[in-house]
Amino acid sequence: MEEIGSLEIKWIQGFTNKKIEFVGNKTVCYTCGNHICFLNLETKTQSVFRAPARDIGALTANGNIGIFAFSEQKLSPSIFVYIFPELQLKNELKGTAQLDYTSLALSDGGPYLGCCSSLPDYTITVWNWENAEPICTHPQAGTDVISLVFNPLNWLQLCALGTTSLTVWHIEKSVSFHVLKPRVIQLPATDGSFVERCPPTPHNLSNKLPYYVPGVPPSAISGLRGETAPGVMTTLSARTTVTPSAICWTATSELYVGCAEGFLLLVDPESLSVAVLFNPTTADANPELRQCNFQAFTLSRNGLFVVGKESAVHCLQIKGTQITVTQTWKLERPVITVMESPDNETLLLSSNTGQIYILNPTLSDSTEKVLDVQSSNFLTAAPMHTERNTCVSLRDSGELQLWSSDGTCLGSLCLQAEVTSLACCPMAHYAAVGTASGDVFFIDLNKEEQPRLVHQVHLYHTAVDHLVFDQEGHYLLTSGSDLHVFVLNAKPSMRFSVIGYTDVPGRILSLSTQCLRDLEEVKVLVLCADHEKKNEDGSQLTVLSLPARSLTGPDSVDRHGRLSAHVLKVFTYKVPRPLTSCVLGVNEVFAYCHRNKTIQRFQLPKDTDSVSSQRVLQLKPEQEVKGHPLGPVSLSLSPHCLWLASVGRDGLLRIRKTASMEQYTELQCHSCRLGGVRSVSFSADGRTLLTVGYSDGSLVCSHLRIKGADAKKVDAPTQYSQSVAHSLKIIFNSENPFLIDLPAWGQGSPGDSEKTDGSEVSGGACVDVTEQDESYSSLLRAPPSHPTWLECRRQAVVKEDNKQYFETKKIMKETVRELRDTIQKMLRENENLPEEHFNLDVEEQKRFEAMVEQEVAKVRAEIEQEIVEKCYLHDVLKRECWDSVMVKGRAIKAFHSELAVQNFPQKERTEKELEDLHRVQNIRNFEKAACTLSSLKKSTQKEEQGEEGHGAESATLTGSFSAQLGYSNPDVYDQFILQTSEQRITQIILLQDVIYRIKTAFNTEFEALHQLKVQELRRIRDRNKHIREIMMDLDMNQELWEPSLTDGEWPERLLTVDNSEIKAEKYLTPEQQKEEERRKLEKQSRLAAQGDDIRERALDDMMEGELEVKKVDILKMEIPLPEFVLSKPNIHWSEEEKKVFKEYENKTKDLNEEKEQYKRSLEIEMKRLQESTKDATERFDERVTTLLEKKVKCTVAIYQEELKIAYLVDSVITEEKMRNHEVELRLKLEKTLTYKGETGAEVKRHEDEVLRFHEEYDSIVTHDKVLDKDFRKEFFDVPNHLVDNLYRLFKRRPRVQKIRTQTNNVTNLSREHRLCSSLAPDAINQMLKAMEELDAPENMPEVLNPSVWERFCVIRRAKVQSEQKLKTKALTLAEMQAFLQRRRDEDNAVQQEIRNISEALESLHKKKNRHLKNTMVQVILKQGQVEVSTIDLTADTVETDFILYHRSVVDKLRGIIRSLAGEKVASMEGRKEIRKSIIQLEWEHKVMKNKIEDFNDKMRGIKMLRLSEDQQDMTCRSKTDQNNCMSEKVALLEKSIALMKKTHQKSMQQRMKTIERINKKAALKAEKNATLGEQLPDMHVTVAELRHICEAAAAEENEAAKRGERYQEIVQRRDLEDFARAQSENIDALWTELGHLTVRNFPSLDQLKHN
Repeated sequence: MEEIGSLEIKWIQGFTNKKIEFVGNKTVCYTCGNHICFLNLETKTQSVFRAPARDIGALTANGNIGIFAFSEQKLSPSIFVYIFPELQLKNELKGTAQLDYTSLALSDGGPYLGCCSSLPDYTITVWNWENAEPICTHPQAGTDVISLVFNPLNWLQLCALGTTSLTVWHIEKSVSFHVLKPRVIQLPATDGSFVERCPPTPHNLSNKLPYYVPGVPPSAISGLRGETAPGVMTTLSARTTVTPSAICWTATSELYVGCAEGFLLLVDPESLSVAVLFNPTTADANPELRQCNFQAFTLSRNGLFVVGKESAVHCLQIKGTQITVTQTWKLERPVITVMESPDNETLLLSSNTGQIYILNPTLSDSTEKVLDVQSSNFLTAAPMHTERNTCVSLRDSGELQLWSSDGTCLGSLCLQAEVTSLACCPMAHYAAVGTASGDVFFIDLNKEEQPRLVHQVHLYHTAVDHLVFDQEGHYLLTSGSDLHVFVLNAKPSMRFSVIGYTDVPGRILSLSTQCLRDLEEVKVLVLCADHEKKNEDGSQLTVLSLPARSLTGPDSVDRHGRLSAHVLKVFTYKVPRPLTSCVLGVNEVFAYCHRNKTIQRFQLPKDTDSVSSQRVLQLKPEQEVKGHPLGPVSLSLSPHCLWLASVGRDGLLRIRKTASMEQYTELQCHSCRLGGVRSVSFSADGRTLLTVGYSDGSLVCSHLRIKGADAKKVDAPTQYSQSVAHSLKIIFNSENPFLIDLPAWGQGSPGDSEKTDGSEVSGGACVDVTEQDESYSSLLRAPPSHPTWLECRRQAVVKEDNKQYFETKKIMKETVRELRDTIQKMLRENENLPEEHFNLDVEEQKRFEAMVEQEVAKVRAEIEQEIVEKCYLHDVLKRECWDSVMVKGRAIKAFHSELAVQNFPQKERTEKELEDLHRVQNIRNFEKAACTLSSLKKSTQKEEQGEEGHGAESATLTGSFSAQLGYSNPDVYDQFILQTSEQRITQIILLQDVIYRIKTAFNTEFEALHQLKVQELRRIRDRNKHIREIMMDLDMNQELWEPSLTDGEWPERLLTVDNSEIKAEKYLTPEQQKEEERRKLEKQSRLAAQGDDIRERALDDMMEGELEVKKVDILKMEIPLPEFVLSKPNIHWSEEEKKVFKEYENKTKDLNEEKEQYKRSLEIEMKRLQESTKDATERFDERVTTLLEKKVKCTVAIYQEELKIAYLVDSVITEEKMRNHEVELRLKLEKTLTYKGETGAEVKRHEDEVLRFHEEYDSIVTHDKVLDKDFRKEFFDVPNHLVDNLYRLFKRRPRVQKIRTQTNNVTNLSREHRLCSSLAPDAINQMLKAMEELDAPENMPEVLNPSVWERFCVIRRAKVQSEQKLKTKALTLAEMQAFLQRRRDEDNAVQQEIRNISEALESLHKKKNRHLKNTMVQVILKQGQVEVSTIDLTADTVETDFILYHRSVVDKLRGIIRSLAGEKVASMEGRKEIRKSIIQLEWEHKVMKNKIEDFNDKMRGIKMLRLSEDQQDMTCRSKTDQNNCMSEKVALLEKSIALMKKTHQKSMQQRMKTIERINKKAALKAEKNATLGEQLPDMHVTVAELRHICEAAAAEENEAAKRGERYQEIVQRRDLEDFARAQSENIDALWTELGHLTVRNFPSLDQLKHN
């Protein structure tokens, strides 16, 4: 937009808790939104760098070299490397990342940058940022890498910190080729113990049979295949380890690792060893560090500085494994970052709440705060209308902050409330803040350091969504989620009173104002949405027109606070498409349509006097331009209405001219990924704009630079702002003092009365109109406990009405009281009346009945639904567990014992099972038909030979009793021929068929016995019925034994419910009740019809319903006693009467005898019946016992078959496991072979490179030798003595730091940083600078010509350059050879792995073949006929092999053993007697032999006795002569001793003189040695250089000389060996001759006797 100018960032504030880094000794950088802020720790000044990317991802910096780098957030992001403080782009690194980078790291040892990308590739890449080339990369490096740290002493080591892992990446290099090799650190468990490393997959299988524990990996057992199988098994079996949270490199290239659980670890990257320095779970742990979770630490020269959860910084001294806290600094709040400045003088601490501290441990014991900004997100910001250009911001945490024109925080105030909106008054120094509770706070900002709350008004029960002042500060307009727009007096002198309110037709989406000074009118634009819908856009615009004068007249508002129609003018407009935001200009509206993503301009009609307020006018856009790519968009109009600002979710700020909106200027203010821009606002002059982001936590102040603006010329915005400021200055001078005089809210504020009035109205208790005199309607109008201004206004109106109509209300209350008394009297009377008298409201009664019916229907539906669910569950269970069972499980119990037999429940075989059985049977038929006739004949002959004992052998070899029971399947395989899995699966199906046959046959017998029991129970019931009749005739009362079927014998009874089991009364529907009554009537009529049978009734009356007298009635017969017996005594009886009485007695006697006889017959019958019942039940019990025995046999057979099936299934599963293992090994072998090809090609390529480089190195060595040899030729014109002097100077080199060569220890990678190729040019430059001193004329010999010296300097410089080049090449060659050796080691390791896998496959094949051949056979042996060795059945002997033999073989062997044992016993007894005599003779022989040896020893001693001449002479002399001779010898010895002492003294004197002379010589030598010691370092350097040159020059000569020397040594050694061999032979011959001479010269008596 060329006519406006450009936008530039003035300042930015915010802190996002992300990474903060040193970019210089005193400067740190951190991200703020999509900008990078630089903070100077000394001056506390801040600068902003606008990144070229729209969103910033990871950030890193290196203060030692002044470099910072960051990544962008987009598809295929790049990494930008900049130089500080020039802020120049060094390079842009375009990698292979697709989405984002998780972390960046810069190296101190060179121009290297490490980065890790996010999903999907998770690649770690190391760049050379100077030439923007990746030197090495490694994909799939870890999904949880959050931080990368280079080793400051060795850039070839890079540590990657993950959320749960720790990996050290080693960079191996060969010239320009680099490769990354990971080393994963094994972290300890959360209890401090170390997790054992998972051993590699075992390639060798167990030598035992794999029936129980096969030697296969868990992945093969679980059936997992492919590349993810080991990872899944590792994840499932992994233990919980500590969580690393911080890392730091030490001076010895080790790692300090801090863990979230409070552990501090020391890791050695070379040996991968981990040592626990601090364990918080131990009892002796330091209590100061126990609460520290080591969130961050840094290593300094004073110690290790750590920070954790508590608000403290600890300095630790670590010696070995001992930790000592040397010093502790307390902080205001916890910090999460600690780092040391590049100059090692300052510590930087940062918290997660937005504070940055610095600490100088050597100079101060306190911390200094350099930055204090909140880390929460900004909600909105607004500029103050002051000369200082300050602004106010509001955070979502309720923090209100004041900012100066340069971005300095002047003061803050915590409102301790959830805030929603903010607006600044243009005519006084205060701000209005809306809250979520519906309050509006008024904040006095005159004291910028201490803002204060001076007033508060409660307007809504919901949040205050919008707060808007008009341009001259006449009114403050507010809106919430309801339909009310409140108008407040913005003047502090009016106590911010509420003027009134008005309603709008829908939910308010946007609110803006425009003050027309010429018309003294304030217009308000309201964008309304449909109140019923929840859309975020609306199509109805409402324009409110208010007079600019103060609305304090009584006719401005009505009694309820609503603005009057003659004061407030309302105009309604309709737009074609819904809008999301709009602003009001001068007779025009600017709006944004999110659906079309366009900005529209509408022109308002100027003649509005004739327009009715009820009429809705249609507006069409006058202009429509393209808006932001991401919405929704917020709009803001400049105070002079010439510029329109728009912000959206894309983070862009765009400025347009209102006259022509096509052109615009834009600025990327905020991050698009974090939600973009939340709000924008103009300053009073329109030059400064404030924007806040949604979630990036930044506040950006932008400056609009006008193109071509002249300092002497005042533009339109400035002129407008000056005119407005001049007009508001008068009002400001009069109103601001009132604001200053207002007390702080809550300290005697006049507004408290308003609050008190509002709090007087509160809800009362529950009211009963029949007992209380107050009006019931007052309860319905009771406001909430915290009434709003509108509710208070309505309460005041109610109070005023109550006061005005007090008398009328009093009369009405008395009338109501009388009516209440009458109603109470009627209620008491109605209590005794029936309910029908109260059915006054028939409709209400019907409504209640319908409600009851509805509830009943609902409950009935719920019950029916529950019944349906239970029925469904019953059907499912019955179908799955009962109907699907063909033979239900039941039992048969014995009558006279607890013995019970159960059947085998059986399900009907499925079609698949029958199909498999049929298929298997067909296979067996084909196999049988394929047998040859010869094999059949052989089998027949074998059967004839083995008929004897065949029955026992068949059961023994088949492994079950099913054949003996007669249920075998002829198709079953022999156990000894099962070789393949198919045969074993077929055998399983056939054995299952055998089990099915056994169960079916047993169930058939069981069912027959069960039917027999049912019949027997029926007979028992019949007998018991007869017995009861007999007992009734005999008048006996005895309980009979009558068995019945139990639930176990009759399980069907459990599934049915009898009516007798239901105790509750049965519920009958009206239809069922009618049916029941009909049945009762039919039964009664049927009985009445039967009652009219006259014949049956007569038979019952005469003969009790029987045609003949039964014999059982005899017991009931009684002979009647004659009448005279009762009326007369026996003395008065007549003869006739006596005769009658005698006949009576005879008849009675006969009747009694007949009764007794009949009773005996009944008793006998009853006993017979009971005995019959007992015999029948006992016979049944015997059958039950027999059936139980058969059940046991069948169960044993079934278990035996199931055991065989279990063995077969286990064998099949084991074979499947082996097959899976084989597949896994083959896949691993294929991958290893592929990798072997890659490593082989890589080794070949590097070998070729090393060979080529070695040839180049040899040529350089040759050239260097030529330079040395041609030295004298170059100075042929110089005298020889000068040439010798020049040659010595030619060999002289200055003392500079030498490049150390690389050793062959490939594991010591920590030294490889010294081999960096960048060191070679530095060494050459240092050498050439040092050579300039040697080339100075002062070092030239005196008699040498200067031209010769110059020529000499040129030749020597060429020689030095050649030597330096040779050294560099030697280093490079050593590096390449070391790299090649590592690749060879890797290739050998891969080759060894291939061999191991091949051996594992071969072993697996052998194991598999052995498994197929070595079949497990089940054998049945009788008890007591099994003989095994008495071994302990342990894990090692559980699978001991046993050999089975026939019993006849064992018996035959036992007979042979018995006979041989008898013979052996007899022989032993004979040998015993003989041995006794032999022992006695041996003893006697031994005694005699010992005597002979004693005599021989004595004889030999006598013969071998020898005497010397002196001894012989002494024996010949007398005792006196012997004494004289001894005295002479003693005197001679004393003289000899005296002479020896004298000689010793002389020799000692001579020795002392010699020692003094030698000491003098030693002193002189020491002086010479001291002089030589001073010259020794220079001589060492010279000798080392000469040795190096001579060795390089004479390598071939030395090699030839060494070969000659070696040859001479070999010849000499061979001669010596020959000489030694000859000497050995001579010695052997001499020893032999010596033996002969000894025997010849000294013969013994025994030898003479023998001869």
